[in-house]
Amino acid sequence: MDTEKVFLALLHWPIYDRNGNVITTALTTIDIHDLGRLCKTYGLGGVYIVTPLSSQIELGKRMVKYWREGPGASFNPLRKLALENIRFSPTLEDVIFELQAKFKDKPKTIATSAKRWPKIIGYWALKEEMERGGVFLLIFGTGWGLTRELIMSCDMVLAPIEGKGYNHLSVRTAAAIIIDRLFGRCEDERTD
Repeated sequence: MDTEKVFLALLHWPIYDRNGNVITTALTTIDIHDLGRLCKTYGLGGVYIVTPLSSQIELGKRMVKYWREGPGASFNPLRKLALENIRFSPTLEDVIFELQAKFKDKPKTIATSAKRWPKIIGYWALKEEMERGGVFLLIFGTGWGLTRELIMSCDMVLAPIEGKGYNHLSVRTAAAIIIDRLFGRCEDERTD
């Protein structure tokens, strides 16, 4: 499987707030750092941070530049590596267009959610789909999740992570679980 053709998009709009209103959320630097580390660890193509707010894009670019080119690059070379594949975009459509232009293949879009939706695909089925080749874009939401319209516009919706009742993971945690389920190796710990 070519993991370099798998990308993440962290959307800050259109997102629900706790009351079901569509809002734009603010960037958090820890999401950027941790998603960059996640992609580097599993050899993914990169992360797109998507927000329509130019001030938020500038803030994110300034932070990434500090760690890639500024004093942070020599202070923490591992963080520099982790942030190499962070990109910023004002819309999801721009991300899709950029990936299609780069690979000459429209990416298959996979929404993630803490809820069950139609068009749901399980992890094994998605792994099999990825093994057949192509470009894939896993879409994560902030706030209280991606809007229904956005989810339904995606090619697939990944099955939710289901724990023991409580279901409100940070996006960083959910992304790590999902990526490990799709690309991680499980070593048998038995030694007998």
